[in-house]
Amino acid sequence: MAHASTEADPWDFLQPFTAARIARGRVGHSLPTRALLDFQLDHARARDAVYSTLETGRLLTDLDRVLPRPLLLQSQAPDRPTYLKRPDQGRRLDADSWLRLQALPTPTTPPDLSIVVADGLSATAVNTHVVPLLIQLVPALVDLGWLLTPLCLVQQGRVAVADEVAYALKANATLILLGERPGLTSPDSLGAYLTYAPRPGLTDESRNCVSNIRPDGMPYELAAQKLLYLLTEMRNRKLSGVDLKDEMGLLGD
Repeated sequence: MAHASTEADPWDFLQPFTAARIARGRVGHSLPTRALLDFQLDHARARDAVYSTLETGRLLTDLDRVLPRPLLLQSQAPDRPTYLKRPDQGRRLDADSWLRLQALPTPTTPPDLSIVVADGLSATAVNTHVVPLLIQLVPALVDLGWLLTPLCLVQQGRVAVADEVAYALKANATLILLGERPGLTSPDSLGAYLTYAPRPGLTDESRNCVSNIRPDGMPYELAAQKLLYLLTEMRNRKLSGVDLKDEMGLLGD
């Protein structure tokens, strides 16, 4: 009985330029064993990322060095299964977290920005990338005179929970950093969503997004510059979302 041979793929020369699943070759009508095992491994990593958890102790310690006295909050989703089944609960703070924010002293001047960190759909991304990004971003904001609220770390949080946090803290704008939906080549992609005049009930057309923040996607330095540009435009023009276009371009343009 003849053994099936592995056929060369004519698109093989593209592999060094992309992480996309191309030019994997074939054996008859199937993938080679190595390509199939790689697919299964990437799929397992993506599934693991969805169920990953925040390293809250380490994150709070590291975030305290970036912006002192961060707050640990909780959404209305008490656990991961509920979070995945009930997206609405991940968008709202639980009663205790809301009361803690309400009990904070009212600032004499409304803060310019509330920064929120949440697990989203990949706590792995947050555990890995959020501190290096904020190390780039927060000092630049402080140097420019931005008044920041306490940084909030929200467990089982989705994008819209930042609107509620910022509304409670009376901030003019909000930035939330959280893990994006994992892909087969990117289980650790960090996303950033920015909103001017945040309040509960806003939807996605009110936000701007910077996605795929990670060394293999948008590097920390470029992401910090992009966020600083968008935040500055938001503050100057008093708007965000579909009304605010990203005209920064790329570095070196």
